[in-house]
Amino acid sequence: MSTLAVTVDNLIKDYGSQSALKGVSLEVNQGELFGIIGPDGAGKTTLIRILATLLLSDAGQAEVLGMEVEGHYRQIRNRMGYMPGRFSLYQDLTVLENLQLFASIYQTTVEENYHLIKDIYQQLEPFKNRKAGNLSGGMKQKLALSCAMIHEPEILFLDEPTTGVDPVSRNEFWEMLIKLKARGITVLVSTPYMDEADLCDRVALMQEGLILSVDTPVAIISRFPSKLFAIKSADKYQLINDLQAYPSTASVFAFGEYLHYTDKSTQSPEQELHHYLRDQGHRDIHIKSIEPTIEDCFMAFMQKEH
Repeated sequence: MSTLAVTVDNLIKDYGSQSALKGVSLEVNQGELFGIIGPDGAGKTTLIRILATLLLSDAGQAEVLGMEVEGHYRQIRNRMGYMPGRFSLYQDLTVLENLQLFASIYQTTVEENYHLIKDIYQQLEPFKNRKAGNLSGGMKQKLALSCAMIHEPEILFLDEPTTGVDPVSRNEFWEMLIKLKARGITVLVSTPYMDEADLCDRVALMQEGLILSVDTPVAIISRFPSKLFAIKSADKYQLINDLQAYPSTASVFAFGEYLHYTDKSTQSPEQELHHYLRDQGHRDIHIKSIEPTIEDCFMAFMQKEH
């Protein structure tokens, strides 16, 4: 039996003259919490919709649970759960009515499969008679996950489930995903939030319909090609202009109050940088060596592609 839950081989999808997927290939292991990380327009939603049998590709092949998605969509739908990026449950039905409806679609009941959603649904139960449209963003996502889980799926496809959700609800949602993964359920989740990559077993960094890298977050970070520095001064706008004009600059990007900088030189550039910035009239100059994050790696991959 294959240990792969998802296999994607050279998947292509165009919308008119716009290419959403440009030959995407990846594999997801059974029981893995796998993240597709990328900004809006990267192709994440298109990829998940194809895997969830909701969209046809133009070329390439995709398999879910060992079955080709176009020829076996009915069987796949019975064995998967899906959460779209936009809340799509019935807003005029109550929490319980939505859950009962989805259970009946899969010819089961809430009572029969309550154990599957207990950890998630217990937080919703005090509001079971509230209409879904009146729930908070975090509660809506928990209800959508409960509905996706009620028929005991083997794999979950979650399209940006934490977008627009407050930080506390984001953390709670990821804790639930980690528990589902511990029960042997394969979870494939897309997100634009780079910090969520660290919560996945492996991630695919995606941009403009291309996969930039697939690996564990630790492995991706370990391959960051240069020493990284955080730099700030009293005038951030002038600082980025002066660093972009500095002949030894390899890359410079804004990250909060600091700029993240890499240098073409393999030597330690701190002293030369400090002298250069002081000569440009900068005050309160701070330069420190830092460890890269997934976001730094993503920016490096993007720069390499361009």
